[in-house]
Amino acid sequence: MNSYRFDWDDRLCIHVPMLLHDWDSYSAAEQAAIIGEWEMIRGSIPEQVIAFERIINMKQAELFEEESFERSCSLNFEIADYASRINDLHIWYRMNQELESRRHS
Repeated sequence: MNSYRFDWDDRLCIHVPMLLHDWDSYSAAEQAAIIGEWEMIRGSIPEQVIAFERIINMKQAELFEEESFERSCSLNFEIADYASRINDLHIWYRMNQELESRRHS
């Protein structure tokens, strides 16, 4: 049984690592395997950010034309949600840099 896995995150539309132990308790080989798999996933993050930005742009265009207050509030909420997803993706994107620097220290 693996001591780590990558689970699908519906909100972010990527697989995210689920480590079952503290990072330092993994062997160098396990750390390299985790980082290798993560690097493949990490490479798709910029494309996902762009996809979310397109959705935001469409919702902003819709908001610009919207006359209903309730719908405007809903659109603002949706825009904020996608902006939050982008922020979370940026955090995940930086994760590899943190792991690599810890591994080399």
